[in-house]
Amino acid sequence: MVIIRSHEEFETHLGKELGVSSWHKITQEQINNFADATLDHQWIHVDPERAKRESPFKTTIAHGYLTLSLIPYFWKQVADVQNLKMQVNYGLEQLKFGQAVLVDNEVRCRVWLKSIINLRGITKATLSIQLEIKDQQKHAFTGDALFLYHFI
Repeated sequence: MVIIRSHEEFETHLGKELGVSSWHKITQEQINNFADATLDHQWIHVDPERAKRESPFKTTIAHGYLTLSLIPYFWKQVADVQNLKMQVNYGLEQLKFGQAVLVDNEVRCRVWLKSIINLRGITKATLSIQLEIKDQQKHAFTGDALFLYHFI
């Protein structure tokens, strides 16, 4: 795990891979809970029997937004950003879904520091992220996550 205590420390990682998170198994329970939270109960996510019969995947799949919502969870496994007043999710750029995440697949994030700038005392970090699926060559998604860090 990378420890980052300041903008200056963060900047030393520019252009480098910061690390890889641990694997996380996507369960049907997690998919169902996400469907409840987002009111997205499309059958490809929540109906295993119908998915088995009608889906080209032959099983349920995770919501694309569920996989994106795991970015902060995985990021905390890669880096410990300390001395903060506040951290804010700022946006996503260049996002592309490459492959569906099937129920019971395991996923993890690989993260690089793409860019970092000081905006009048606020650090804007752009992290290039790949969500890998265990035993698959294609990624679930690739894209850039932007965070604002207010260091003490």
